[in-house]
Amino acid sequence: MANKKSARKSKTITKTELKKIRAELIKKKARILEELLSLKGGSLKKSLKDAAGDLSGYSFHMADQATDNYDREFSLNLASDSQKLIYAIDEALGRINEKNYGRCSKCNKEISRKRLHAIPYAILCIDCQRKEESK
Repeated sequence: MANKKSARKSKTITKTELKKIRAELIKKKARILEELLSLKGGSLKKSLKDAAGDLSGYSFHMADQATDNYDREFSLNLASDSQKLIYAIDEALGRINEKNYGRCSKCNKEISRKRLHAIPYAILCIDCQRKEESK
């Protein structure tokens, strides 16, 4: 019983936790890919002419055109952020496969279990993350 308590207090991720994290990462990636496909089928697929709903190709009002441009740019930013997150998830899955998951890429110390449960694709420990953000 003491071993189970000490294992829970340990900073090291257990094999069981690692399996759960891997499954969580795979689910998260699938959700993001689904959202990207939805986004692609929505506002990103439409041309500016289609988005304006005008058959002549000319917008009736500059504000309508600005709104359409904003929506399209917003969707592109979402897609870009999603791509970055997918990359981070793939990198985390690779680290799990290579058996070096949970190590800070800067100082090589263990990343806390609490941080890995909150951000399973984290590559920096909290101290190195703070240093990066302060730059």
